[in-house]
Order: sequence, then structure tokens, then C-alpha cells
Amino acid sequence: MDSYKFILDIALILFSTKFLGIATKKIKMPQVLGALIAGIIIGPCILNLVQETEFISQLADIGVILLMFYAGLENDLNKLKKAGKASFWIALLGVIIPLIGGYIVTSTFYKIGVFSMYEGEIAFLQKVFVGVILTATSVSITVETLKEIGKLSSDVGNTILAAAIIDDILGILALTAITSFTDNNVNVGIVVVKILGYFVFIFMIGILCHKSFKFWFGKNEDNKRRYTIGSLVFCLLMSYITEKVFGVAYITGAFVSGVILSSLDKKQFIAEKLDVVSYAFLSPVFFASIGIKLVIPAINMSIIVFSIILSIVAIATKIIGAGVGAKIFNYSNKQSAQIGIGMVCRGEVALIIANKGVDLGLIAGNLFIAILIVIIATTVISPILLKVSFKEAEESKFYSQDKVAYKN
Repeated sequence: MDSYKFILDIALILFSTKFLGIATKKIKMPQVLGALIAGIIIGPCILNLVQETEFISQLADIGVILLMFYAGLENDLNKLKKAGKASFWIALLGVIIPLIGGYIVTSTFYKIGVFSMYEGEIAFLQKVFVGVILTATSVSITVETLKEIGKLSSDVGNTILAAAIIDDILGILALTAITSFTDNNVNVGIVVVKILGYFVFIFMIGILCHKSFKFWFGKNEDNKRRYTIGSLVFCLLMSYITEKVFGVAYITGAFVSGVILSSLDKKQFIAEKLDVVSYAFLSPVFFASIGIKLVIPAINMSIIVFSIILSIVAIATKIIGAGVGAKIFNYSNKQSAQIGIGMVCRGEVALIIANKGVDLGLIAGNLFIAILIVIIATTVISPILLKVSFKEAEESKFYSQDKVAYKN
């Protein structure tokens, strides 16, 4: 066995993810999609050049920790407070409806015997977990699309952005709950106490560490490199404590640590420094590792039908859930549709949750393939639908103005 093959593996991963990332960007698709496809191509599924190893798996874990830390860091708590009830209810309905939809579809296919690997409580958790995956919204891909069409700072754009951020927080809470119940030996009461204890912990540690970092940053203006190192250590420790002590997913700890530091004035400096190691090295390894995990068994027509139906449900439930939430707060029909469409893309957030499902043993085999198809479908379709919805709105506005001018 070649003890240095891991070097070649990393080189292949970085080259293929970058190459296909550029290719997908050229056709106006998210680079995340290119990285995922790269993993599928170089992995056991097609070329079998790279296999899943403990080293790649551990690098991918660090990659997802930094991704979630970065996502938390990019949150603006002050903006979230100003977002108001509208964004909260849009996000809440955009989480509840897809969760129910995912559960119903998976339960239906369970009943007809497509999935029968689990029974009892674990089967229930698996169905719920599929719903949890559908709750995700990719903030980064949605922001990129809105920026491209010049609508990021519009009322609808701001609402989508705030709702997408709240959506991610609610999704993390749902993930926290379900991961805590996966251990059969744990009492439900103990799980609830642990989760409540975790929220008390992050509230206390949040206040303490926020003040400590603020004081420390002020004392080390001449040694800015320490900001990044200190923040990274804090993120890793929070991830470890979250998983080991409270039994909550470590990615929750990474996200929370980012949120705690998000209101510091040095957050932009920290984010820029982390961007180099995360997005240039560790994040590509994570996204490729998901594709590398994919081993296609015998796919029957039932799985294809399940993938198509789940994709339709994933798109429809987000549009309906978020759209109804927007309509309740007096947005027009077109604006409500735009907000709903803006919440459709699952992207990297859904991949992170799905990967956690694989680690927990809740997502495997044909179900994993179906989930990846859904994530790819929503990631491809969402930017297209969003551009079309805004284009139609602009054309409608133009024609209505033209009619007024004609009458006058």
C-alpha cells in the first residue's frame, strides 16, 4: 500500500473541484455543484481514483466546521433583530412545510416497501431527517444570484436574505434535536435536559467570550494574526464540547461560535483570513468527499420516482411555505412567489446536514443517492427560477407603465 497516496488524493480533489467549479461558474451555476460532481467523478462511482479514507474524512470534518463557523460569522444579529416578524414567519413556515412534506413522501415510500432498512423509532427518525434536509436554504447561492440580477438590496432581496439566515438557524435547531435522539440508550428526558442545558451554556459562554474577545482584540491591535488563531481555537473547542458533552452535532457548535463573534468589529478580518484555508483547501475536500462517498447500488424505478417526487416536493413546499408567510405580511402575489423561490436552493447547507445523516447512519444507499439528486436539482433550478421571476416582474412593470403612458 502506498503510504503517500493521500498526497495524490488531495491533489486530485483540489484540481478536479477547482476545474469543475470554474466550469459550473461559466454556465452560471454554483461552484459547490462543480465540487460535488468532481467528487462523484473521481470517486468509486465512476473513475475510482480516490477512495474515502480516514484522513480525507477528518479533513472534510474540519472543512465543514470552518464552513459553519464562517456561516455563523457572516450573520448580523442587529440586522436579524430589524428583520422583524415577517422574515421570522417566512422562515418558520419555510421550515415547517418542507419538513412535513419530506416526512410524508418518505413515509409513503416506506409503506410501499422502497425503504425497509430500519424499523420502529429509527425508521421514524430517518423519515424526519429527510424532512430536516429539506428545511435547509443556501444563503450563499441565493445571495450570489440576487447580487447578479441586482436585487440584493431590494425589499424582497433583504427579506429573502434575513429569512434564509433565520431558516438556517431553525434548521440547525431541528438538526440538534434529531441528532440527540439517535442514541437508543439515551432517555428522552435526559436528551431534553441536555438540549436545554446546551442553550443555557451557549448563552452564558456567548456573553463571557464576546466580552473577553472584545477586550483581547483591543489589547492586540499590533498582532492581528492572533485574532484568527484565537477565533479558530474557540471554534474547534466549541465544536468538541457541543458534540462530546451535550451530544449535539459538532457543526452546531461551530455555527454558534461564529454567531458569538459576529458582532465584533474584527469579524471581517477573521473571515478574510479563514477564507484562504477554508475555501481554497478544506471546503473543496468536504464537498468532494460527499461525492466520493457515493457508491451507486442497483437503482430501480422506485428510487427514480422517489427522487423526482421528493425534488418536486422540495421545491413546492419552500415556495408555498415561504410564499404564504410573505403573503400574510401583505407582500404582493409576485413578491411572495419571488420570496418563496428565493428560499428553494438547498446547496451546501443541505449537503452538510445530509453528510451528518450519513455519519449517524440515518442516510445510506439509495436514499443517499435520492437526497443528492434533490440537492443538485434544487441548486440548479433555484437560480434559474429566481432570475425568471424577477425578469417577469420587471416586464410586467414595464408593460403596466406603457399602458398608463398610452392612456395619457
